[in-house]
Amino acid sequence: MHRLYHFVLSPFCRKVRLVLAEKKIEIELIQERYWDKSADFLKRNPAGKVPVLKTNGFFLSDSQSICEYLEETLPTYALIPEDFVERAEVRRLVFWFDDKFYNDVTVNLLYERLTKKIVGLGQPDGQKIKKGAQNIKIHLDYMDKLLEDRSWLAGSYLTLADFTAAAHLSCLDYISDVDWNRSSNVKDWYAKIKSRPAFRSILADQVSGFPPPPHYTDLDF
Repeated sequence: MHRLYHFVLSPFCRKVRLVLAEKKIEIELIQERYWDKSADFLKRNPAGKVPVLKTNGFFLSDSQSICEYLEETLPTYALIPEDFVERAEVRRLVFWFDDKFYNDVTVNLLYERLTKKIVGLGQPDGQKIKKGAQNIKIHLDYMDKLLEDRSWLAGSYLTLADFTAAAHLSCLDYISDVDWNRSSNVKDWYAKIKSRPAFRSILADQVSGFPPPPHYTDLDF
């Protein structure tokens, strides 16, 4: 059985969990207090970051490396297309959300509003929260543009790009920081992906002392 060391509100961990669930791979989830940087965890990943996947007797870290490994070794329901152009677009969007969206939005909202409290790193920075709130509007508008003539973010079918974006947005939705009324295209897209069986365990996650809003688990918002 695969074992995943994760943190429930890490978009990178959620991304890997969604891929595993979509491929119907049974996993053992180990909640990791990665910020403690325990000696045991640093042996699994010297970078001290989650996710870390234990599979076939060895450890893999970095969400994209893990997803690429899973795609190559578990080809059932391909999430990265074989077509060169389509594959490039999927990888471009994965990087967009894991890099630009993460730094523009996720860090400024999720980290400041909630992660700091969980790990005991002081008070939130109001300026960063304000910046993140402005930035998410830009990213939602970009997603709206992509979805004007696409069923899914990268094209006509579900790919890793969709799971990556949904992983980030689901974390932000946990703290009510997504204006779903800004774009009907984005709202409909998220409703589709939120309704997939692969998403069920994600929506069931809660952080003790920090419950999500009522709409978080509502498939119809």
